[in-house]
Amino acid sequence: MKYLYRTYQLLVAAPILLLATIATALVTILGCTLGSAHFWGHYPAMIWSRMMCRVMLLPVKVEGREHIHDKTSYVFVANHQGAYDIFLIYGYLGRNFKWMMKKSLGQLPLIGRACRSAGHIMVDKSGPRGIQHTCEQGRRVLHGGTSLVVFPEGARTFTGHMGVFRRGAFQLADELRLPVVPITIDGPFDVLSRQRGVSFLTWHPLRLTIHPAIEPQGQGPENVHRTMQQSYDTIMSALPTKYQGFVENPDQ
Repeated sequence: MKYLYRTYQLLVAAPILLLATIATALVTILGCTLGSAHFWGHYPAMIWSRMMCRVMLLPVKVEGREHIHDKTSYVFVANHQGAYDIFLIYGYLGRNFKWMMKKSLGQLPLIGRACRSAGHIMVDKSGPRGIQHTCEQGRRVLHGGTSLVVFPEGARTFTGHMGVFRRGAFQLADELRLPVVPITIDGPFDVLSRQRGVSFLTWHPLRLTIHPAIEPQGQGPENVHRTMQQSYDTIMSALPTKYQGFVENPDQ
C-alpha cells in the first residue's frame, strides 16, 4: 500500500499540485494588484490548501470552530509540526487572516511574491529595528480588524514535541487587548517530518483543534505571561500522548 501511495503521489498528485500552486500564486498576485488583498489574499490560498490535503488523500478533522466569531479579531497561536500546518490552517480555520511568517519565505519564487502581495507579515529578526518593524506591521493588521496567525515557536519541531514560545504575539495581543486563540495541530509531523526534508508523504489523518479564546485580564507583563503559559498548556493538552512534554528545539 505504501508503494502504491508513493506512485500516486509521483504520477498523479505532484503534477496536479504543482500546477495548482503556480496558478494560485499568479491569481493571488494579480488579484491583490488589481483588486482587494483582503479577498484575493485569502480565498485562492484557502482553495489551494484544501486541494493539497484532498489530492493527497489526507482526511482532515476540525474541532472547535464554534469558539470563534466572525466579527472579532483574534491572535491565533499554534504549535508548528510541519509544512502541512499551513494547509490545515489556511484551508480549514474558516477565518480571513494574515500570517506572521519567516522573512526567508518571502524570497521563494512566486510564492514569496504572492505572500507579500497578500499583505502577510515577514518576521525580520536581523536586529532591534527589524523586530520593531515587524511589530508595527502586526499592529496595523490587527487595528484594521483582521486576525493574525502566529507560530510562537518560530520553527518546525524536529521531534513532534513543542519547544518554547516566544512572547511577540502575546505582547501584541496584550497591547491591543485582543483575545488569543490557541490551536492544536496534530498529524503534519507524521505526514512529513522536518527531518525527512523533501520526500514522499506518509498517509496520516490531520486534526485541527480550535480552543476557546483566552480573554485579556488586565494589561502588562503579568497578562502576557499568563496568556502565553495558558496557551502553551492548552495546545499541548490536545496533542497525542507520544508528543506530550517539552523537547528543546535547537533551531529556535
